[in-house]
Amino acid sequence: MKARKTLVRTWVVCSSFFVQALALASSWKISASSVDPVASAARSILYDMPVSSNGARCRAIIYKKGLSEADVAILKPSEIGGLRSEEYLKINPQAKMPSLVCNDSNLNLAESDTIARFLMAKYAHIGPSFQPDNPKSNLIARLNDMYLSTIQGCMYKAAGPFGQFGTRKDAIAEYTKQLQVIEGLIDDCSMFLCGTEVSLADASLFPSCVFASYMLPKFDVNPPLPPKMKRWFNTLKESDSVFSKINEEIEGALLTWEERDRWGSILGAGWRDEEPGTIFDKILAGEIPAAVVKETEKALAFKDINPAAPAHVLVIPKDRNGLTRLNKATHEHTEILGHLMVVAAEVSRDKQLGFGDGARIVVNDGPDGGQEVMHLHIHVLGGRSMQWPPG
Repeated sequence: MKARKTLVRTWVVCSSFFVQALALASSWKISASSVDPVASAARSILYDMPVSSNGARCRAIIYKKGLSEADVAILKPSEIGGLRSEEYLKINPQAKMPSLVCNDSNLNLAESDTIARFLMAKYAHIGPSFQPDNPKSNLIARLNDMYLSTIQGCMYKAAGPFGQFGTRKDAIAEYTKQLQVIEGLIDDCSMFLCGTEVSLADASLFPSCVFASYMLPKFDVNPPLPPKMKRWFNTLKESDSVFSKINEEIEGALLTWEERDRWGSILGAGWRDEEPGTIFDKILAGEIPAAVVKETEKALAFKDINPAAPAHVLVIPKDRNGLTRLNKATHEHTEILGHLMVVAAEVSRDKQLGFGDGARIVVNDGPDGGQEVMHLHIHVLGGRSMQWPPG
């Protein structure tokens, strides 16, 4: 009897798992039915969009190898509900492009480098190899992925952070620096980056150069590409049909962004600080003396020449960057505003400046707030007991 009960329990548990498995399989069948029939029959489906610079390397490999739609069908994520849809998240939990569904092996792949290397290996017998074992090619592709792709959002996203950088200016400066690093690896005598045959380096770096050449000039970075990189980029764009197609795909999408005024509200591109300079600019330039008490890479603190308290220090950003007043602050300024407050706190702890137990931290904003200099500044007042309300 005990053995029979155990057997019954085992059967019930197994049946439960079987029912769950059937339910899961049914959900996938429903998902599959929503995909284009031709794509469903393909060996693999690449989910990507023309504007995707990362996905573009995978498309370049597909085009160069002449793979058919029966080999790899290319669909937009929107065809299964978009990047955040339940269906797409089953394929790629990161909700990013590109993603590859391998229908013939029940495998889902994310990350462009992983997908690219899968395609290079699976179709090694077709078309160019893309030099998978070339160390120079792999180095350039890696530098592109680690130091360009991770911060390229600085050229088009509404707000940061951009990788490890809190400000757009810092990220753009780093991006152009890394272009120069890769420039040092480019020979000036070949059509491709690694000799006479196309490589993964070409497929990886070319889309980044489409982005850079189109967007960096909007931020007054001219020329956007270093000389050897520019010659290589233009040669591929003009002389290679596949890379010409990749360029057209990406630029076509960027033109759509342009029509929608993508850069209109982005500081440094559509929105610029065109307000006149102030006395603070002269202090920063050393044209007017100031009693500096603290200086960092991004901020300057100096004594107010008309102190309203025994200890009175002003803290200003070295780069005004649109911050004429606090009212103008956006997400672009998150990092510098935090930094200014930290500097103000450090100043307020300096007993040698006359501060005691605490300080009043004040930002006068605009005419009604009593602001006199149109360059954001923080007043740090101390050395006496403060009253409330203020005047």
